[in-house]
Amino acid sequence: QVDVAAMVQLFGYVDVTDTGFIVAVLSIAFNPLFWNVVARWEHKTRALSQVFGSPHAACYCLGTVILVLNCVRSHCFTEAMKSQPKLEGWDCNWTYYSGLAISAVGTLFVISSFLALGFTGTFLGDYFGILMEEKVTSFPFSVLDNPMYWGSTAIYLGWSLMHASPAGLLLTAVVAISYTIAVLYEG
Repeated sequence: QVDVAAMVQLFGYVDVTDTGFIVAVLSIAFNPLFWNVVARWEHKTRALSQVFGSPHAACYCLGTVILVLNCVRSHCFTEAMKSQPKLEGWDCNWTYYSGLAISAVGTLFVISSFLALGFTGTFLGDYFGILMEEKVTSFPFSVLDNPMYWGSTAIYLGWSLMHASPAGLLLTAVVAISYTIAVLYEG
């Protein structure tokens, strides 16, 4: 039997009706939905490739939009954390440095994924007909499936711990759920 008392206490710190929190949840959920819908639409219609004159230009444009949306998501996440109370027992060096280490590992996975895949491999080039010569199996893909998604989730987890933020932890769970759904949809 699971003791949920700690979870109930932890999330007693979170006001899920706060506008900033709701905006953060919506931005977290929107991003993977947006890029999957647009990529599948492009794959079926080649409309973006026609508008931009080439699949590469269209992919770079979509990638840029995704990067901007990710910046907006991170900003909303941070603002939602700042507007909610901290968990005072976690506002200490140990938690801060643990969060920093988790964020560093997440950053390693995100950057190494990008370096292994390149821009078009990272930003849905296969939907534009830009295919890699072979499947990438080197690090970090040799360690973890979907390292970009789980690295990003780790960054948010670390960021939440660094800020001793129960709201951040709940939003990190939303990130993980959104990516899990995206992986199922993409697979």
